[in-house]
Amino acid sequence: MRTTAIAVVMVMLCVMMVDADVKPQRDFNLRMFAGRWYRVGLAYDASSFTPFRDKVKASMGIISELPSGNVNLTMWEATPLGCVRKVYNYEKTSVPGQFTYFSTRHNMVKDITVVDTNYSDYAVVLKQKVFNREYTQVALYGRSPAVRIDVIMKFKAFALSQGFPRDSILTPPPAENCPPSRSGR
Repeated sequence: MRTTAIAVVMVMLCVMMVDADVKPQRDFNLRMFAGRWYRVGLAYDASSFTPFRDKVKASMGIISELPSGNVNLTMWEATPLGCVRKVYNYEKTSVPGQFTYFSTRHNMVKDITVVDTNYSDYAVVLKQKVFNREYTQVALYGRSPAVRIDVIMKFKAFALSQGFPRDSILTPPPAENCPPSRSGR
């Protein structure tokens, strides 16, 4: 009963946060945000992604702050071809906690907004604020491959409040040996 009440309150809080212009974490601190993160949750509803939902694994990434205030994100993702390393360059904006990057896959500039983080356990990140099923994603990151259930519920409530259907919200299992034992650790 208590878990249900907490879930209802969290959903109501997230629904109240719904806004076409989602705001980043208040007083965002990039130095505290930098470091190792695991993508342990994903909300994505693109039709091209649907056939691959059951193949997604949690991935690991490292956020590196650059002297310019920009960010490099190095991600290791398990794919059918093996563990693939990708590097993303996020450019700072005038708003702390908001970045942009050019998506070569979609041939467009995307927004990255760190919506909520406590820096030590989790972060909820929105990619592409203007909702478009083909391009918008919400991701849950954890400092470890496992996060608390209340954090997962908060992430799911936020994703639902952004228009994602329940079946497009994933909490995938961890990838094995990705990155390989000596890479990025």
